[in-house]
This record gives sequence, C-alpha cells and structure tokens, in this order.
Amino acid sequence: MSKVVIIRCETYDKEAVYEAVKRGMDYLGGIGQFVRPEERILLKPNMLRSRKIDSGCTTHPAVFEAVIRLLEEADCTRLFYGDSPGRGMPEKVAEEVGLAEVADRHHISLGEFDHGRTVAFPEGQATKRFELSQAAIDADAIISLSKMKTHGLTRITGAIKNQYGCIYGFNKGAGHARFPNGSQFSRMLVDLNRMLKPRLFIMDGIIAMEGNGPGSGTPVPMNCLLFSDDPVALDATFARMVDLNPEYVPPIVAGAEMALGTYEKEQITLVGDGFGSFVNREFAVERIPVRDETTNRLSKLRFVRGWLTRKPVIVKERCIQCGICVASCPLDIKALAFEETAGGRYPKYDYHLCIRCYCCQEMCPKKAIVVKTPFLGKLFIYR
Repeated sequence: MSKVVIIRCETYDKEAVYEAVKRGMDYLGGIGQFVRPEERILLKPNMLRSRKIDSGCTTHPAVFEAVIRLLEEADCTRLFYGDSPGRGMPEKVAEEVGLAEVADRHHISLGEFDHGRTVAFPEGQATKRFELSQAAIDADAIISLSKMKTHGLTRITGAIKNQYGCIYGFNKGAGHARFPNGSQFSRMLVDLNRMLKPRLFIMDGIIAMEGNGPGSGTPVPMNCLLFSDDPVALDATFARMVDLNPEYVPPIVAGAEMALGTYEKEQITLVGDGFGSFVNREFAVERIPVRDETTNRLSKLRFVRGWLTRKPVIVKERCIQCGICVASCPLDIKALAFEETAGGRYPKYDYHLCIRCYCCQEMCPKKAIVVKTPFLGKLFIYR
C-alpha cells in the first residue's frame, strides 16, 4: 500500500503552513524517516520562471521554509536548493519568486543548476542517459516540493514532473525534441525519477493553478498540502481531487507501468483531513485522454491534421512580439516564426512541424498562447 497524506491549509501564513507541514509529516513518521543529518539534502521546488508569488506558478516560500525548519529541527543542516527554470537564470528566478530570501535567512545555498554533465542510467527503459545538473549529482537525498498545476502536454504537472528541473539549461528543451510525444516524454520522466530516487514528495496545493498552466493559468484555492513517498499515488490523488481520470495523465500511467508507484485506488491509503472536502469538479483542466498525434492514423493525414489535433494558438490581442515563444521551441527547424501581416508582426505556427510539446505556451510571459482542441479532434482522437 502507498500512503498519501492530505492536510488542510487555507493560508500561506508562515506559522500556519509550518504547523500543517509538521502535521503532515507526522503521519509519515516524521522527516527523520527520510533523511539523515550527515546527508547533503537537495530541496527541489518548482521555479518554472519569474512570476508573482501569489500567481500559483511556483512553490510558495512559506512551504519551502516550513520544510527547512523541520529539517533543521532534525539536525539536518547540509541543505541546498534550486531548480533549472524554463526561462531565466536560477539565482534571478529564486529571488523573484521569494525563495532566495528564505534561503538566505537560513544560510542555505543555491545549488548549481546552470551546468552539469551526462550521467549514464543503464536501467533506463526510455533513455540510458541524462544531462543532470551538478546540484542533482551532488545530492545524497532529494526532497521534491512540487506545485499543483495544469499542463498542456500531460494534463497536470506535479510530483513526477517536478524532477525535470534537475536537467540543466538548454537540455530541458532538447528533451522535448528527443521525446516528442506525451507517452515518450512521460516514460523519460519516470526513468528520471527512478534514477534520482527522491525520498519524499510534498505538493503545494494551497493555491493551485488551473486553466492555461503551468505558467499562464489562473490561481485557484485548493487549500491543501499533499505528502507521500510515492509520486504516482500523489499525482493520482491530485487528479482525482479535480475530477480527472488518472489514466488520462501519461506520467501517472507510465509510472505505474514502470514500477515507480501505483495509481489504483485500492492500493492507496489516504490519511489526514479526508478527501471529499477537497474535491473541486469545477477545476479548469482538460478531462480528455492524451493522444499521441504522431501515432494516430487520422492525424497523419496532412490535409485534415489542423482540424483534428490539439495545438497552441497565438492570442494576438495579448502578444507583445517578444519572441520568447520562438526561442522556446526546441526544434532545430522552428515550428513558429515571425510573420509580417497588415495587423502587425506576430509569430505564426507551421503545425506540420510542431510536436505539441507546448514549451512556447509554457514560457509565454503574457498568457498569449493557449492550447485548443478542435471539435473534430474531440470526436475522433481525444474521445
């Protein structure tokens, strides 16, 4: 049986969050069950990019600090933290999302996430190597501090996907090109978790992100913190909270298939503050299966592909022509480029090249890219 702890917390008040995190960890036997004082412990929050702290985009500083305090009380002082952001230098993003201030007060250093080296993983099923950040290589133990959010490629992002930030720099974008559909990308994520072996997963769902996540969605209170040592069970619990079938989430399915964890209800024990009061059926998330367009027979028909497959779309009224979407495309031959029109200069997609990784949508600073599912696609592909 896997255990997932659900703790109610309706505020980011520092003391309230600390008490909630402490109570959650008590259900798992305390933080000392997962780490030892002599170990170098990496705290891995979600630092996707620079956003306001209350946006629901990144792990909140109050959750980060609560975990630090528990570790310090357990005499664990060899702590460091960080992430490889989708855009921006790690130190700059850490400062802007409020984590650097907390780390400085506790004398915790930022790990090296802007460089690293290739590390072999012979046991891998999707890949035999990873370009790991030096921080991940240096860690004896990893505690994953994910954020409860939606995601264009995988429906939701949480405990499993949080470790992708242990890949450094441009290699994250290159990974989307190497693993160009939801199934392949998710199996790679599971291999990454199998290699890194995080000891503990904590999800910040006090304020979550719905809609156009993981960077441009809408903050929504879910009023909870989730805890587990099984990232598959934790993500499946998040999915069920928002009335999303876990079988529609590729990392969850791959995680079960590759023995990372379980998503079966009868194999998960839920403890803490109960489940029913946290269910939000109005949570804005795509409740349709992920279909790999590259393997679907209908989507290979070029003349109808645009009518069938999900795709990123530019909202011209919000676009500021910054070019971040073009730069974020991981392909050697970009799937979008600027085009001069009578109404201005805007990015335009070549959907025959687009691999639907949604890096452009993820990195857009103005919420000017949305993922749309054509009506015919809902009928014939994503049903």
